[in-house]
Amino acid sequence: MPKQVLDVGSCGYDHGSLRNLIERNFDAKVLQSHGPKDTLRMLREQTFALVIINRKLDRDHSDGMDILLDIKSDEKLQDIPVMMLSNYEDAQAAAEEAGAVPGFGKRDLGKETTLNKLTPYLG
Repeated sequence: MPKQVLDVGSCGYDHGSLRNLIERNFDAKVLQSHGPKDTLRMLREQTFALVIINRKLDRDHSDGMDILLDIKSDEKLQDIPVMMLSNYEDAQAAAEEAGAVPGFGKRDLGKETTLNKLTPYLG
């Protein structure tokens, strides 16, 4: 059975790129959510191997860090690995400080380093 990945807050184009990268290279299926309510509901109802949160959410441009903090402060969800999708080093550092595993940026989607970051959770 494929592992599930939740892509939070990516626009259609970015979601397609991330989904293609993951589903081509791993036995995994990528689902999508857009904000705190649907994300937390999906995380409580299904099992995910990894959550990838966009730094700025596609629908309202709110900060993806808020969802990361919601996940990490929830006793039932806090152990799910979460990555931040951002090209900005300061955003990556803040996410890791809040409990995320090392993430990557959109411009790194095709790089082997990105696959190496995903492998511990999806390989």
